[in-house]
Amino acid sequence: MTAPRNSSRRLRSLRYSSEKMEGTGSWDVLEWTKPDQASWSSSFSNLDCLLESERITFECCGVLLINTGEAGTLLLTNYRILFLSEGTRDPVPLGTIPLVAIEKFNKTVLKAHSSRHHSTQNPPKRLLQVTGKDMRIIVYGFPPGTKQRRSLVDALLRCSNTERVWDLYAFTCGPSNFGNTNPKERLLNEYFRLLGKGSSRASMNMIEDGSFSVSNDFWRITDLNSNYNLCPTYPFALMVPKSISDEELTLASTFRAKCRLPVISWCHPGSGAVIARSSQPLVGLMMNMRSNFDEKLVASFCTQLSGHKGAPRKLYIADARPRKNALANGAMGGGSESSSNYLQSEIVFFGIDNIHAMRESFSRLRDYLDMHGTTSSDGTSSFLRHGGWTWGGGNLSSMSASVSLLGESGWLSHIQSILAGVAWIAARVAMESASVLVHCSDGWDRTTQLVSLACLLLDPYYRTFAGFQALIEKDWLAFGHPFSDRIGMPNVSGSGSFELPIQSSSASSFPSSPVRQTSGSAATQSPGSSHGLNNYSPIFLQWVDCVSQLMRMYPCAFEFSPTFLVDFTDCLLSCRFGNFLCNSEKERQECGISDASGCLWAYLTDLRSLGGTSHAHRNPLYDPSRYNGPLLPPAAALAPTLWPQFHLRWACPVEPDAAETEVQCRAMTVKHLEMKKGKEEAERKVDALSSTVESLNEELRKERNISRAAKESAKRAIRERGVISRAVQSLGCKVNFTRNGDCTVEVEDGPQRCSHSIPQKQTDVSDSISSASEEKVCEAMLCPLRAREGTCRWPDAGCCAQTGSQFVGLKANFEAFDKLSIYDSYFTAE
Repeated sequence: MTAPRNSSRRLRSLRYSSEKMEGTGSWDVLEWTKPDQASWSSSFSNLDCLLESERITFECCGVLLINTGEAGTLLLTNYRILFLSEGTRDPVPLGTIPLVAIEKFNKTVLKAHSSRHHSTQNPPKRLLQVTGKDMRIIVYGFPPGTKQRRSLVDALLRCSNTERVWDLYAFTCGPSNFGNTNPKERLLNEYFRLLGKGSSRASMNMIEDGSFSVSNDFWRITDLNSNYNLCPTYPFALMVPKSISDEELTLASTFRAKCRLPVISWCHPGSGAVIARSSQPLVGLMMNMRSNFDEKLVASFCTQLSGHKGAPRKLYIADARPRKNALANGAMGGGSESSSNYLQSEIVFFGIDNIHAMRESFSRLRDYLDMHGTTSSDGTSSFLRHGGWTWGGGNLSSMSASVSLLGESGWLSHIQSILAGVAWIAARVAMESASVLVHCSDGWDRTTQLVSLACLLLDPYYRTFAGFQALIEKDWLAFGHPFSDRIGMPNVSGSGSFELPIQSSSASSFPSSPVRQTSGSAATQSPGSSHGLNNYSPIFLQWVDCVSQLMRMYPCAFEFSPTFLVDFTDCLLSCRFGNFLCNSEKERQECGISDASGCLWAYLTDLRSLGGTSHAHRNPLYDPSRYNGPLLPPAAALAPTLWPQFHLRWACPVEPDAAETEVQCRAMTVKHLEMKKGKEEAERKVDALSSTVESLNEELRKERNISRAAKESAKRAIRERGVISRAVQSLGCKVNFTRNGDCTVEVEDGPQRCSHSIPQKQTDVSDSISSASEEKVCEAMLCPLRAREGTCRWPDAGCCAQTGSQFVGLKANFEAFDKLSIYDSYFTAE
């Protein structure tokens, strides 16, 4: 969802007086006229905004969205309230809310102040205030003289009071295009990763056969709870110490509330430290009850420290509750551990309040944002309320008072308490290699918040899309956080159905905000109000808020963006998908949730795939190479702030313009990535050209060396040729060299002349020598090399020792010269 924008469009059925709008009379200038039903289309079945299997059950025309002063049509479907703009028929985000996301609604009648000008013209304004679980308060105005509001309330009660979980829209829609794979397989795969067995992959056959009992040196996976007989709110597979048998686990579970015995949630792959979780021990009123099996199980988390000569590691038992609350639970059989009974242990209390305090704090925060927002549920800006007293008047004392109201809500204080506890746990595990056992009362609210946030800080895998899903499915869903009770949804039996509370207030005038109840009227809430239900509490919303605080502190450490957290939270509150239905893994299995409904994770993955790397869910600043280890925030950084993308998107739609800034940032990121790719491509080309130039330079150096050596050889050859020529001529022979490298020796003996050719190649010389007796015949009769048979003994003539030795040297020189393949014409005269 995106934040609504203030529209300048005014009601066609409303006329605004030219009188100056005053703080106490701003609603009196409105005049209603009965809408023309003929101007509205009677059929909305072909709307593009309708989801699959979503059908319209009720229709109201001429409705005013008081928050923004925008007119339109209100449609009630089997999934949500859909408010369409009058002109465009586009859904207005602020006025469109899923039915399950409604916490309560009130019928209110606003009377105009009696005056001569308005007594007859301004009848009472009939309003319907809808309070959402996502921090918004919506007010719809209905034209007088009609029964639309009464009919809408009746239709809302019929649609919202679902008695069974199967009546929700998630089952009407079905799996559709977002099928849900079995979450048990994903849980086992996460266990395998933690145990260092990531190469193993879980399958349904493995689950059915019970063959998933994988282990490493210290820990193992047990199927003791495969039928949920040990603990109905725990997952089917548990990670426990390898040294503890299943029989000992069974006996240890009887000493913990709800049988939620200590089990491992996360283990450090290097140091062997673990984060374990459980419920409170049943130490009794006198705090003197003990269990040897529970003590042995907890002591087994203190494995030996590697490299410390067998020294046992420290164990911290972190009790999330205030100390006085833990002691008070002793009256009901609960309580806390004694460090004297648990080896190498230390007990720490975090002082985090219970679900009831969180529920009231969340409600006060929502009221504060509605009162002091840019546009409140009464349609009046905080700048104009009370004549400009709140913000626009510039009264510093009034500003301080409004800020103090934020502090009085206590929401940020609760966030800070949780973050401080989480940072403490992460520091003990990362810096001391200590193991930590975390629990509260039942071990499924505050315990889950602390354990999952500590894992988020310690393990960078959980800061990715896949890891974030694995973390939530492991610590929130598998370990039995009661989502149906905390969010307010029907459960399996139907006995815990969450009926939308309706409050009716008598006709009255509101000097400031029409949706504000005085301290006296607030006490008259009906017993069915969500604030009267003990189980409703925004525990998971508080955890997501803590995640957003960590993302603010470490903006480059998370693969996902704040926009992803908002869309994820909206999907959860809408119950459009079945992942977060019911209170435990056992209940979801009994209902067949994974087979009968769509998967939230598949839907979000599909959204990201359509947007590619520039999708709004992806963090453009993510740097995994920089943040590949634990995050240990200092105490000074744990001061929380309001989460703009979630807390302020309805009350202050202008403030969270981070969305627009984020769009610009993403555009710049895409451009940066394109430029980076171009730079990398240019660098590759430069490297290739550099390599080519280097190879050419190397070849040039080789050529120069060859040329230099050739010149030296040529010089030597020229000198040797001169010497040889003079030596041959001294024998009375004349040596002639041709341009093609042939050499001719002429022997003169008086008037007779004999000419002999020296072959150019070595093979030619040998052939000429071998065939000299057959082919060569001396032409001169008086030649000294002529044999009796008439054949020529050149060049093997042995009749003259001097001639023979000179010829051998001449032959060797010419052979060497011939191998160089260098011709006389190649060189230039120096």
